[in-house]
Amino acid sequence: MWAAGADNQGNFLGRISIRRNQVASMEGEAEDLELFQRKICDCFSDLLPPSNTKKDNNHTPLLPPSLSLTTTTVDPPIDGDNDGDTTPFAGGETLLSIPWLRKLLDAFLCCEAEFKAVLLMGREPSQIAKSPLDRMIPDFLDRTVKAMDVCNAISHGVDAIKFMQSQAQIIVSALEQRPFTDGQIKRARRALAALQGSIVVDEKENNGKSTERSWSFGRRTGGAGASVKERHHAPNFSWSVAKHWSAAKQIQSISSNLYPPRGGESTGLALTVYIMSVVLVFVMWTLVAAIPCQDRAGLGTHIPVPKQLNWAHGMCGIQEKIAEEWKRKEKKGSAGLVKEVVKVEKLGQSLVEFADNFQYPMEEEKEAEFASQVSELAEICRRMDDGLSPLQVQIRELFHRLVKSRATMLDVLEQAAKSATPDV
Repeated sequence: MWAAGADNQGNFLGRISIRRNQVASMEGEAEDLELFQRKICDCFSDLLPPSNTKKDNNHTPLLPPSLSLTTTTVDPPIDGDNDGDTTPFAGGETLLSIPWLRKLLDAFLCCEAEFKAVLLMGREPSQIAKSPLDRMIPDFLDRTVKAMDVCNAISHGVDAIKFMQSQAQIIVSALEQRPFTDGQIKRARRALAALQGSIVVDEKENNGKSTERSWSFGRRTGGAGASVKERHHAPNFSWSVAKHWSAAKQIQSISSNLYPPRGGESTGLALTVYIMSVVLVFVMWTLVAAIPCQDRAGLGTHIPVPKQLNWAHGMCGIQEKIAEEWKRKEKKGSAGLVKEVVKVEKLGQSLVEFADNFQYPMEEEKEAEFASQVSELAEICRRMDDGLSPLQVQIRELFHRLVKSRATMLDVLEQAAKSATPDV
């Protein structure tokens, strides 16, 4: 998956490099921006279920086939998490499934690399230190530090899902054996209790009253005048999430004061920085909605993605679908919108009822239904086992990419500041 994204990224960077080696022109800058916008639209439109992907016959293709992030189609959404619905888990790259989240992170990493190419490759530092970039870039770097906090929280959320998966695997191991014994049922009950507790602990502990943790870097970055110490002053990926940290408030902080450039600022590099800021906010919002994080009350509120612009079409479509799911799940204290987690939650509730009312011998029809649920839970465990560790690796890569990119941009701003200072 990542190899395909890296190849397409290389094609993009090659085209930018060739153009920058040519005579600079306003037309060339406009072409870079157009290519970047098309890439953003294409990446996130690929993440929409086919039924939600609308093509405009009067619009030129978003990107040449060689620059498309992936040609893999997305399966229809899983409908098996509705109350009373027993539709089997469909798997695949459905919206909010683990494979889909991995694809989302691939898209972000690809777009982030191309953003830096448009902004920095072959460009004099003084060009990105002029107004309005002297304001927009420090704002963007401030958002990246806050996004690092989110990455830490999301990584711990994946650990929570891994715990759920381990308990679900114990349940499968206990209930797959025949004939049943009291020992197996007791073992399954203990694992079911642990599973149920892990699903609701987040909402019970926080109850929407948490405040921002003290180590969240809410202050503005130092910009062009930042010291070496400040440039590298970012949270470590291994830091734990403080008890009173709020995922919802962190997303609100990242998305605050995010407005599109106007007038003469609405083209060129200023628009490029704005687009990447929207992408960063959108991806962080999606991860927090999907993966267990403490205090997500009010997260269903839409983030500022401009619906009227073509490059934002895919993000808007995804946002609408996630907001619908969030409204359905928010009152239930769900651990997250990851499809595998939602299905484990529902199957766990059903198996609790079975374990509490177990009588031997079982009716033939009841045993067949029970065996089907255990088999389904085993399949979900397998999918989670295959996908969770690679997902956590990608989250780690995202964190370190943000750290590295932030340091690079601060170095460029510092160079610009030094070149603007006359020698004494």
